Amino acid sequence: MISKIFPKIHAEGYKFLIIAGVITLALYSLSDFFGLIGLVITIWVYYFFRDPDRVIIENENFLVSPADGEVIKVEEVDGPKELGLENKKFNKISIFMNVFDCHVNRSPCTGKIEEILYKPGKFFNASLDKASEDNERNYYKIKDNQNNDVVVVQIAGLVARRIVCESNKDQELKQGDRIGMIRFGSRADVYYENYEPLVKVGQKSISGETLLAKK
Repeated sequence: MISKIFPKIHAEGYKFLIIAGVITLALYSLSDFFGLIGLVITIWVYYFFRDPDRVIIENENFLVSPADGEVIKVEEVDGPKELGLENKKFNKISIFMNVFDCHVNRSPCTGKIEEILYKPGKFFNASLDKASEDNERNYYKIKDNQNNDVVVVQIAGLVARRIVCESNKDQELKQGDRIGMIRFGSRADVYYENYEPLVKVGQKSISGETLLAKK
C-alpha cells in the first residue's frame, strides 16, 4: 500500500525533486499561497518520475506496451527509413504519454538490441503525425527470439527536452526490461512484424503489462 502511495522514482528525478523543493521553500518565504503552489508542483515532479515495478507476462507470443499512455495510432506502414527499413512493411502502434503518465519505457519483447540511433529534431506536440519524423527521437532496433524485427522509438514532445537512453547496442533484453525514459510529455512508437495487434485507438496502455500484439 505504501509503495503505491509513495512509489520509487527514477534516478533522473532526484535533481528535479531537489530543485522543486528549494523553489517551494523560497516561495513559502514570500507567502503561504505561493508556497502551496510550489508544493503542488513538487508533488507532481515526484509522481512524474515514478518508476513502479510491473508484472510482466514473460510470454514470447506477445508484445507488451513500452509506455504508459493512450493508443493514438494502429496502422500498417513502411519501416523507419533511419534504420534502412523503408522497403519493409510493419504494423505500427503509437502511444501518447501526457505529463501525468509514468514515463519509464520498457522493452516489448525478449531479444537483442541490434542498433540504437539518436536523431535530434524539433518539439511538436507528440500526438501529431509529423512528430514521428520531425521531433527529437531515439530508435531501438530489437531482434526477438523468433528473428522478428521490433523497433521502439522514443519521441520527445512539445515540452519534453531530453530522451534518456539506458540501454546499449548488443544488449540482451528480457520482456519488460527498462530501456529509458523521456522527460515531460512524449510518445512511443512500436514497429513490429508477424504479430497481430490486440489494441485499438483510444485504449489506455500500461508499460510492461498491456498486451499490444499476439503471434
